Amino acid sequence: QLQLVESGGGLVQPGGSLRLSCAASGFTLDYYTIAWFRQAPGKEREGVSCMSSSGGSSYVVDSVKGRFAISRDNAKNTVYLQMNSLKAEDTAIYYCAARLNDYCRRAWNRYDYWGQGTQVTVSS
Repeated sequence: QLQLVESGGGLVQPGGSLRLSCAASGFTLDYYTIAWFRQAPGKEREGVSCMSSSGGSSYVVDSVKGRFAISRDNAKNTVYLQMNSLKAEDTAIYYCAARLNDYCRRAWNRYDYWGQGTQVTVSS
């Protein structure tokens, strides 16, 4: 069974940091493009960052540039999202998603597998 499991969310003060993890089971991430999306209450799902299987394709949404970084450890079959200098507007449920292709897509419906999401709340 192909599965993605996110972890690492929580409550953090503005200016703080969190590292989200997305662990895959049932398949190897080596050949998959992985993206992080987020969805805040009342808002559409937004692509935050993506890294293709080869690393040749990637993106980071403008609102988090310089603060968030995506990385992958294929040996651990895990992808990470390091989030620094967090702001209240970063509060959302964060999801990882995978597609069997070597190219990042910003549209959420281009991804085949999804995790259950992890809540990130930035508040003092």
